[in-house]
Amino acid sequence: MALFAHGFRPFFLMAGIVAPLGVGLWALALAGLPVPGGPLPMMRWHAHELLAGFVGAAMIGFLMTAIPNWTGRRGYSGLPLVVIAGLFLAARLALLPGSPVPIAVAAPLALVPLPATMLLVLPALIRAKTARLFGPPLLVLGFWAGQMMMLAEAAGWWTVPGWATGQLLMANMALVLVVLIGGRIVPSFTLNALRTAGRPAVPAPLPGVDRAAILSVTVVVAVDLVMPGGVAAGLAAAAAAVLVALRLSRWYGLRTLRWPLLWVLHLGYLLVALALALKALSLLGGLPWAGAWLHLQVAGALATMILAVMTRATLGHTGHDLVASPMTTVAFVALLAAALLRVFGSAALADPLTAQMAAAVLWVLAFLLFLAAYAPMLVRPRADGKPG
Repeated sequence: MALFAHGFRPFFLMAGIVAPLGVGLWALALAGLPVPGGPLPMMRWHAHELLAGFVGAAMIGFLMTAIPNWTGRRGYSGLPLVVIAGLFLAARLALLPGSPVPIAVAAPLALVPLPATMLLVLPALIRAKTARLFGPPLLVLGFWAGQMMMLAEAAGWWTVPGWATGQLLMANMALVLVVLIGGRIVPSFTLNALRTAGRPAVPAPLPGVDRAAILSVTVVVAVDLVMPGGVAAGLAAAAAAVLVALRLSRWYGLRTLRWPLLWVLHLGYLLVALALALKALSLLGGLPWAGAWLHLQVAGALATMILAVMTRATLGHTGHDLVASPMTTVAFVALLAAALLRVFGSAALADPLTAQMAAAVLWVLAFLLFLAAYAPMLVRPRADGKPG
């Protein structure tokens, strides 16, 4: 079955389904329409599923695609992939609004897919004997620790408030992964495309800025764990914003405007810097309009980079040309508009609910367009007849 011929296939498909579902049902509840209760309160379900469901699915799909490339082993397929995908789907269904499964059962079920994935990929990493390859999986385990904190409080396993801390840890760990992996693929894909187009370029030297940008975002994670929401967190975010922006400035983003599959990668990385800057303005300046910085981080930076990687990887690994269709380009623009409207619309419009509803519609549209264009590629054999 083609859907289970490669690790990215079922998980990119589930990411594309969870994203509009997680926002769409939440928007219906905000609008006052009846949405059935479930193991989690509606707002908590929305936050959890955008991170553990949408971002988590993209993470698993990415790891199952990248690790075979990094280690030279065959891609993950068949029964192991079916089992992991089945566990992930069961977790989503157990937590879905209307589910009769109690949180004491749904929470442990929801915590299984990520460590199960790590156990699946661990042998290949060990055999590769390359320490740096363990970096992304360790970040995913940190992401999972945040999920455990969120669900432990919800299930009543401890009385220490862990929902907000866990949510922030998940968002931050995913951000480090974007900074780390994006820092490899964005300049690589860009310089290769420019070279092919006969416009070769060399990044301007800025000694130490690459490592400093990664380190600065790691510091953001640490500070948010021990001193969240204060001056130290604001200063860490401000420093990280500057360094990430400096790193991005060397990658010739303006030369990619004719290639949507490239400029969307630069856009995603830019939104990382903007989300960190907005966070600094909120924490250091107390500006009310900057208070939605976490939405810009998750619905902006993380979602844009995920959509950018899913579209490019799906095209490449299903034997299609690396060319964005008009539908894909509209999805990119709709997602950006959704994030900006969600973050800044509430301050700009007299009725914040109107901005949230409009942002939700654009978000859902973006991922329905993704599904319309890429679901057929994900469930069918490769266009070029090759395995995978």
